[in-house]
Amino acid sequence: MTEVKQYQGRDYDVIVVGAGHAGSEAALAAARMGNRTLLMTINLDMVAFMPCNPSVGGPAKGIVVREIDALGGEMGRNIDKTYVQMRMLNTGKGPAVRALRAQADKHAYSAEMKHTIEREPNLTLRQGIVDGLIVEDGVCKGVITNTGARYSAKSVVLTTGTAARGKIIIGELMYSSGPNNSQPAMKLSGDLERLGFKLERFKTGTPPRVDGNTIDYSVTEEQPGDPEPHHFSFETKDQDYLDLKHQLSCWLTYTNETTHKIIRENLDRAPMFTGVIEGVGPRYCPSIEDKIVRFADKKRHQLFLEPEGRNTDEWYVQGLSTSMPEEVQQRILHSIKGLESAEMMRPGYAIEYDVVSPYQLKATLETKLVKNLYTAGQTNGTSGYEEAAGQGLIAGINAGLRALDRDQMTLKRSDAYIGVMIDDLVTKGTSEPYRLLTSRAEYRLILRHDNADLRLTDKGRELGLIDDERYAAFEAKRQAIQDELDRLGKIRIKPNEQVDSFLVAHHSGALKDGVLAADLLKRPEVRYADLAKFIPAPPEPLERHVIEQVEIQIKYAGYIQKAEERVEHLKKMEAKKIPDRIDYDAIDGLATEAHQKLKKIQPTTIAQASRISGVNPADIAILSVYIQQGKIAKVQD
Repeated sequence: MTEVKQYQGRDYDVIVVGAGHAGSEAALAAARMGNRTLLMTINLDMVAFMPCNPSVGGPAKGIVVREIDALGGEMGRNIDKTYVQMRMLNTGKGPAVRALRAQADKHAYSAEMKHTIEREPNLTLRQGIVDGLIVEDGVCKGVITNTGARYSAKSVVLTTGTAARGKIIIGELMYSSGPNNSQPAMKLSGDLERLGFKLERFKTGTPPRVDGNTIDYSVTEEQPGDPEPHHFSFETKDQDYLDLKHQLSCWLTYTNETTHKIIRENLDRAPMFTGVIEGVGPRYCPSIEDKIVRFADKKRHQLFLEPEGRNTDEWYVQGLSTSMPEEVQQRILHSIKGLESAEMMRPGYAIEYDVVSPYQLKATLETKLVKNLYTAGQTNGTSGYEEAAGQGLIAGINAGLRALDRDQMTLKRSDAYIGVMIDDLVTKGTSEPYRLLTSRAEYRLILRHDNADLRLTDKGRELGLIDDERYAAFEAKRQAIQDELDRLGKIRIKPNEQVDSFLVAHHSGALKDGVLAADLLKRPEVRYADLAKFIPAPPEPLERHVIEQVEIQIKYAGYIQKAEERVEHLKKMEAKKIPDRIDYDAIDGLATEAHQKLKKIQPTTIAQASRISGVNPADIAILSVYIQQGKIAKVQD
């Protein structure tokens, strides 16, 4: 084979490799910060593509999308322009676990994101495959493509997703491929290994797609969108909400004993159980064959039939991810109520791919081995579009900051779910595709869906990702919330027949004395709208999002205060820095596991060290004493 001749391409400030959800956010952020940015992707027709489920949001994930938006990212705006259905989940529970989920028009979502990228002044979008990195003296200075182009940059972000040495598996069939039968990236992983990176092999999968015209919806349960307006982006207006009659419904059905019997009888052909699949799959999103084996006592499993868009008849069978042979997949489909006559348009498949073990990253998502090289998304071992986009935004911001010679930015666990995710990855690593869950966030009461803008918009503004008009609107909202909190904290409601009859009717105790309006609102039975019956209206009508904040902040004030006190304690721990490149071999008394983990992860603060699995409080106490006494010798260069 003739060797490709290399040539010098243009110079850029930031280069982003891969234009999935991570790469799109990374490139847009870097460019909007004023950097000349190049976004390289294998296929221009797959920008921000959704090879798996055509949806955005859900528990924890929906909060991440709002955090991306609050920081100035694009995912929230993009889904608000292209969704076909939107629902608020967990409305019967507290505000800490509520989250939006939108069904996307996958083709419109991809096209709209591509168009947004094409219109960004500082951003160049180009098709190509990156085969290697330009690294000199431990510093990344650009990339080399399969066509021989050498592009130079001050920083590089890798967001290769599932394309890195990707391999698709359907029963006995195996072949090299990226997602959705796209071209894989076969050489970049080898270059990373040559540089000293440890790579892992992970696996994910998709279900079969069926022709919506062949589904019998009459025997399934309709799952419509919400009639009231919801938005992922704080910029989207209520009048832009898609009316319920224009939303597309999803439909609920179930597997059954016949389905399970077909799967059990064909486990000898299931790549998951024959040793064909080497990669580790996601525990929280198992294949249907894995569910049948692991939960053998369950009589049925939920399946959601989801439209893939307005201009396609393909439907996604959520919950039926599989790598079984194609003909077995057809039998499985036809055993399910509503799908007895369904025509399979695409079989489900498993895909294996390379990931960079995330303990090799800093909290900025810069690699420890190579300076100015950042990684984000499934490359770091996560699953999900939202997790990828959140990392992509942070990696793009920090790559952009590095190119501008500005200080790096990190998000703490108390700042955002994005901070929780990144801290989990770089501190604990992951042995399987990582998925964000509300249970991972110890401060989830203050990391809510509704207050993402109050938490993060100031940071987005400092980075140059929030423009003047948006910031002015945000400041007006923040002031309106504070003004109403102050007002309700001053107005006193006195006992009278109207108040007492309302309280008795709502199974609440009558007033014995005057009470502040804010204190009355703390009662579970009383809503903000009820106060209007007993007190004057505010000087100016309040938007519903302002009212929502006022009500939550008053009703949960005690719990929020306790959470904020824990955050203050965490800040003190985070302030205790660990010197760079300390020699853990010089510390006597550390447990063997703690010694190994500390050397491997190289935490930057005592707080981060305390979160490492295998490092116990006694180890932290010894480490703290040694640092305070200045006894630790630095590693010699």
